[in-house]
Amino acid sequence: MPIHTPRLTLIPCDPEILQSAITGSETLSKHLGVAVAESWTEFGTGPLQYALDKITENPSDLGWVSYFPVHRQEGVLLGSCGFKGSPTVEGTVEIGYEIAPAYRNQGLATEVAQALVAHAFASGLVKSVLAHTLAEENASARVLRKCGFVKVDEYTDPDDGPVWKWERT
Repeated sequence: MPIHTPRLTLIPCDPEILQSAITGSETLSKHLGVAVAESWTEFGTGPLQYALDKITENPSDLGWVSYFPVHRQEGVLLGSCGFKGSPTVEGTVEIGYEIAPAYRNQGLATEVAQALVAHAFASGLVKSVLAHTLAEENASARVLRKCGFVKVDEYTDPDDGPVWKWERT
């Protein structure tokens, strides 16, 4: 089911939606019937393929992996967001999100993150929501603080370098 916020609809990605996104923005636009913002994803097709593989291997992950936020008033897909998977047995999920450059600094990332957190806790399966950012004061760190996250750890990721781990319980 879609998640609704004041300005956005977060569309849960099924295999068809993800495959159309992997194929390209034009195909995705036609599939969803909305415009697709320029540079809507900075991460390329890797995370989309990861999400497709995850829900293909485990259909119960559907609704726990990938969402596309669409600005309802403008009819534009403006980024991607979701969870790294279903809640763990301990009741933990991790969120991630990205917003196209033309839609940044409008509170939309905060709206997306708040919606994901609310969705997770409303499921009754989640006790803790995690997120990671680069180890610097940046827009994502500000978004997470606004959403009630607390920085709980700092470590070096082999791919990303120094990162901060955030948690909301």
